[in-house]
Amino acid sequence: MSTINVGIIGCGRIADLHYPGYKNNRDARVYAISDCDDLIMARRKKEWKVEKSYANYRDLLADPKVDAVEILTPQILHEEMALEAARAGKHIAVQKPMTTDLPSADRMIEASLKSGKILRVTDNYLFYPPIVLAKKMIDDGEIGEPNNMRIKLISGGSGGWAIPPAAWEWRLKESMEGRPIQTFDHGHHLWSVASFLQGRVERVTSWIDSLDGVIDCPAVIMWKCEGGTRYGSCDYAHAPDLHIPSKYYGNDEWFEVTGTRGMILVHRCTGNILGGPAVSLFNGKRWKHFSNVKSDWSDGFTGATKNFIAAIKGDEAPLLSGEGGREILRLDLAIQRSSMSRREVYVDEMDSRFPALHSYRRKMAEIRANPRRKKWFSFLSGGNYAGLAGQAVELTEGLMTRFDANRAQGWNAVIGLHLLGEGRSADELFGLEVKNGRAGLTHGTIPQDAILVVKVPAGVWAAILLGKKRIEMALIQGKLRLEGKAEEGLKLRDVFKL
Repeated sequence: MSTINVGIIGCGRIADLHYPGYKNNRDARVYAISDCDDLIMARRKKEWKVEKSYANYRDLLADPKVDAVEILTPQILHEEMALEAARAGKHIAVQKPMTTDLPSADRMIEASLKSGKILRVTDNYLFYPPIVLAKKMIDDGEIGEPNNMRIKLISGGSGGWAIPPAAWEWRLKESMEGRPIQTFDHGHHLWSVASFLQGRVERVTSWIDSLDGVIDCPAVIMWKCEGGTRYGSCDYAHAPDLHIPSKYYGNDEWFEVTGTRGMILVHRCTGNILGGPAVSLFNGKRWKHFSNVKSDWSDGFTGATKNFIAAIKGDEAPLLSGEGGREILRLDLAIQRSSMSRREVYVDEMDSRFPALHSYRRKMAEIRANPRRKKWFSFLSGGNYAGLAGQAVELTEGLMTRFDANRAQGWNAVIGLHLLGEGRSADELFGLEVKNGRAGLTHGTIPQDAILVVKVPAGVWAAILLGKKRIEMALIQGKLRLEGKAEEGLKLRDVFKL
């Protein structure tokens, strides 16, 4: 391929870090730019010596000489721009986070697949030389199994370069919509690093607060990775009276990875709070310090640009790919959900229609599989109620005495009940219809128009009706199954006081 012509959409502050990767590059150049601010665009055109500038990004996408685009705009704009770029047949690099929700990410991925072009999410931390070195040492077995990771981020009240008011404005809007500045937007970097060094994250717990009602600090996030005992934690601190020495943003981060036979420290990232070597390795006997590794934050952007170009040429896989960027976005969203719901969140529940139920099932399966679980839980997780099976039919026929017409207002449903025979008791079938605040019960068949069928051993069902077992526990333990519209089971429980 001849020189790759790249168009940059969005020429604000972050573009200062993307352009150097194209300067004096034999394989690619910034050929065109677009920005909604005419003054910024004019300054960039002169500064970068680009051939074309477009006030409307769609005109840039229509330029047949543009091979690829870098989208450096607020995340709320990413999807629309990426979809149009894919339809125009352009390779795409989009700033992190790739978009605002998972359906949006899916549409972006699908569009790029149809176009046959590259979609990558730019995260410069994955190319920051100290982190790249840490990854190599872990892969080489220098510290054994990396079973623990700690990340520290601190932001100050001064330091770093000036942030234009327009940039603060859109970030604050994102924060008001549930995607805060630190733990979501900047957090993407940290969760990318955690996944890069430890592997895919399985579940998270987070506490996110604020000192001033704007910046989402202090915060503590913890996670567990898939397939083993790999854990991590990240703490955010905001010090409004502290000056952060930095050439870039007014914050800094450092990373600690502990393995079964050693540990690695990355001493700085965005800023320069900690002097001395960029990376240190302890092998159980002595420290080895790496002072010659590049540690300017901008080096990560240059590496990311080189990866994008190499991916277009077919020489490397894009890091992050569209699918990889979606995974970090999913983790990012799970962290926010954990803080808002005050519970542990499984990352894959973000794709579930019934996330709380998904979480319970995962949790209970892991508890049952844990050889160290307490004996008392073994008792709670089972219980033999087969001796009550003979009472199940009579108790079910008395179900109408439990009906609460007030709670049933506005609920119209047909429910099937399948009691599984135990001992000498045969299977029994019932139909339950609730309509206009009234209920009726039939015995002998499951209605064909049932929207939900409850399957449960007769003894367990009798125990529920006798108040000896909670219906939620039966569901969690797998003793009771819901087939169809499972959400109707919540209304069934409330209306019949189960």
